[in-house]
Amino acid sequence: MILVGAKVQEVRRRAKYILIGLDNNWTVLIHLGMSGRLFIDKPSDAHELRKHQHFDFLLNDGTRIALVDPRRFGVVDAFPSSPEALPPFMKRLGIEPLGEEPLTPVAIKNLFEKTHSPIKNALLDQTKIVGLGNIYVCEALFRAGIHPQKTANTLSQTEYEHLSQIIPEILHEALAAGGSTLRDYVTVDGQKGSFQELHQVYGRAGDACPICAQKKHRALITKITQSGRSTFFCPQHQKSEH
Repeated sequence: MILVGAKVQEVRRRAKYILIGLDNNWTVLIHLGMSGRLFIDKPSDAHELRKHQHFDFLLNDGTRIALVDPRRFGVVDAFPSSPEALPPFMKRLGIEPLGEEPLTPVAIKNLFEKTHSPIKNALLDQTKIVGLGNIYVCEALFRAGIHPQKTANTLSQTEYEHLSQIIPEILHEALAAGGSTLRDYVTVDGQKGSFQELHQVYGRAGDACPICAQKKHRALITKITQSGRSTFFCPQHQKSEH
């Protein structure tokens, strides 16, 4: 009954969460998981229950917003709109790479100075930097020339500087391209993203490294597994120190 009769005041994002602020001092949280998608049906649209539809909002003008989530990793929750009531996992979220404060080399170094895990794993840790997925971390490390297995707190000052520039750069490029459609992902208007066409390493195992090719070197993109996630990199361009 928390939502009934409440008026939407704002819709914003924190990390990978959609936050809908209501005028009754409650906030609705939505996470789309791996395959979730929101459908917005106008009052004039014929509405039928979609396969894997788990939740919907009905607005007072007849508009219906439906959450469809085939893999059931999505989340819908509500909590009072106060700092004290913020869910614990929200309090642990890291810095925003596209936030008002720029992502600086010092900020990244401070985040990772006690981190002994590989830099690939560290960049996926949402308690340090939010919003980075597997694709964008692979692409960022490739552009920065950093081996994905290098220990996070052993990066050089130059490598921290490269990441501080490249991470926002890649995210802006991905947003402009509508994201990456590898399977069923589409944008809010139902269009496929096109950033996958700009991938230099992700999903390209066995292809020639584009940077090495420019230098007349022969090197192939390699795939390894780190913490259950696929990692794509060039062992020549991203040399290991071991």
